[in-house]
Amino acid sequence: MVPLDTHVPDALPYVGMAKVFDFVHTTNEVLAENGVELPLPGQSTTTPGDRAEKGLAVQKAIAGAEKIDDMYASAPDDEMHFQRYLAANCFGDHLTRTGIDVPTRELLTFSILVSLGGCEPQVKGHVAANLNVGNGRGALIDVITQLLPYIGYPRTLNALRVVNEVAPA
Repeated sequence: MVPLDTHVPDALPYVGMAKVFDFVHTTNEVLAENGVELPLPGQSTTTPGDRAEKGLAVQKAIAGAEKIDDMYASAPDDEMHFQRYLAANCFGDHLTRTGIDVPTRELLTFSILVSLGGCEPQVKGHVAANLNVGNGRGALIDVITQLLPYIGYPRTLNALRVVNEVAPA
């Protein structure tokens, strides 16, 4: 069984457990058929006690400390828990793992969000994050090009519009 702290379900914070659950089971079957010994070793580098702190540090490194501080400062009290969940879960539980470097994770995140459609505000943030971690406009255009036959023109064109807004040619 692929443990949930390996790199396989990195899509979990973006698409939800319902979609990742089937993927994990299918992945386990494919790995077993190919002679991979399961469970795979865990990739987690955080604990329940430090995941929020480490996640916030990674979030600030990727998106920019000022932007994240502004998000916290402007969040209404009844929504602040979403900011903390984002830091602890999305960044602390997932982006701190070993196995895949941050620039690759950001490209994967970008591809997941573009593929989902309807996530343009998040795509915009992750275009900027990709630029912050060294993935240029060309890499983002390459990802969109590869996704085109799978996601169709509407999502492709939406992604291109967002890339052009954040990183004009």
